[in-house]
Amino acid sequence: MVFVSKIHGKIEYGEESIINFKKSILGFDEKLKNFILLDLKECEPFKLLQSLDDNEVGLIVISPFEYSKNYEIDLKENLIKRLEVKDSKEVMVLTTVTLNSDPKKITTNLQAPIVINISNKLGEQIILDNADYAIKHPLMKE
Repeated sequence: MVFVSKIHGKIEYGEESIINFKKSILGFDEKLKNFILLDLKECEPFKLLQSLDDNEVGLIVISPFEYSKNYEIDLKENLIKRLEVKDSKEVMVLTTVTLNSDPKKITTNLQAPIVINISNKLGEQIILDNADYAIKHPLMKE
């Protein structure tokens, strides 16, 4: 299958790579439910979470464990059931990134991670009740 992104052009993907969000990602239209996750080879470790429902919606995401070794989340039982998680190895955690022309001002949202079951491609964004995790956590240390 081919999807044409307004920013990234033609993107080839298979049906098996579609991630379905039963609840929309926070701040976006509730109709945006289908996404694909792409490696940004020239910008690793960043990835693109591209909406298949709106070619103008794509989020830069990163694994919070890439830069914050102490990051921890406790997945609630109801989330585990909704995402049909059977093993912790099925879980991928990503956080959204806010870009800036000044690299010191690039931030990520540690308080609202996106949790994806990589086995069945179900995803959901959750909000953590942890004051240690900021909505605009700088990626670069001063």
